[in-house]
Amino acid sequence: MPTLTVRQVDEETYQELKTQAEKSGRSMEAEVREILALAMQGRTWWSRWVEATKPLRGDDLVLPGRSMPREIDLT
Repeated sequence: MPTLTVRQVDEETYQELKTQAEKSGRSMEAEVREILALAMQGRTWWSRWVEATKPLRGDDLVLPGRSMPREIDLT
C-alpha cells in the first residue's frame, strides 16, 4: 500500500486533528485516512451531518400553492 507524507502542517491543525482522533478513538494516522477517504467520496462533514440527523427532522415542510402575481399599472 502506498505511503503519503504531509509536511509543514501548522500547529493548530495538528492539535485539532489530534483531538478529533482521540474523540473518534482512532490514531492520528487512521483519522487522516478516514478524512481523506470521505473527501474522495465527496462526503463532507455537512453531508454526513445531514444524513445522520435525517431521522430527527420529521415530515417535510408542505408549502401552500402560489398564485400568479397581480398586474400593476405603472402609468
